[in-house]
Amino acid sequence: MLLAIDVGNTHTVLGLYDGATLRHHWRLHTDLRCTADEYGVYIRHLLAGVANPPIDGVALSSVVPPVTAVFDTLCRRALGIAPLLAAPELCTGMPILYDDPHQLGTDRIMNAIAAYDRTHAATIVVDLGTATKLEYVSGPGEYVGGIIAPGLGIAADALFRHAAKLYRVELATPPQVVGRNMVHAIQSGLIYGYASLVDGLVARMQREIKAETRVIATGGFARLVAPESERIEAVEEFLTLDGLRLIYERNSDQ
Repeated sequence: MLLAIDVGNTHTVLGLYDGATLRHHWRLHTDLRCTADEYGVYIRHLLAGVANPPIDGVALSSVVPPVTAVFDTLCRRALGIAPLLAAPELCTGMPILYDDPHQLGTDRIMNAIAAYDRTHAATIVVDLGTATKLEYVSGPGEYVGGIIAPGLGIAADALFRHAAKLYRVELATPPQVVGRNMVHAIQSGLIYGYASLVDGLVARMQREIKAETRVIATGGFARLVAPESERIEAVEEFLTLDGLRLIYERNSDQ
């Protein structure tokens, strides 16, 4: 079985694959203070009783450099496996046209690989996580580039921190666009605002590339924003994990 680990700025998502089938998945807070031994305790507990047959491979993507080394160490200690670290120089199966591929977060590459594996067509991936990221993959399957904007959670935190009379509200869809109280007004600005941001950026990308595209969303806020978007056609919660599985398979014989 393959353990795929996606270390993000806010959460770390783990997936246990039996071939192409995701059997189990877990979400942990990414904690810069945790040691390899502490994370090892968590992961041993999560895997107890479910890793059958045993894990024989690990694929790791991380956008948090201090935590990358922690997970590399814990995989070697707790599982006895050196993880495959996702990187542009691996056999990705996808030409990367970015000016400097090493500036790309590996999650962006994993999302692009997994999305194209589903569509085999020009595709825009919308990752609604800590940051809001849009990636464009061409019809022939080339990673061309993308867009990065502050994420929904970051925007909400900044609003509450810098506006003295506004208070923290639940991130949920309000009953109508025109809020008649402060809670609904804030929710409208965040949820409908981010849906409009996504739709506007997708439209600009499509005009620039002069092509229609498939539009797939992923990330922690995807299921909240996607229903209000006119451009997102599908939500794939574990897109990054699937990209890790694919890149592991493409490099297993290297």
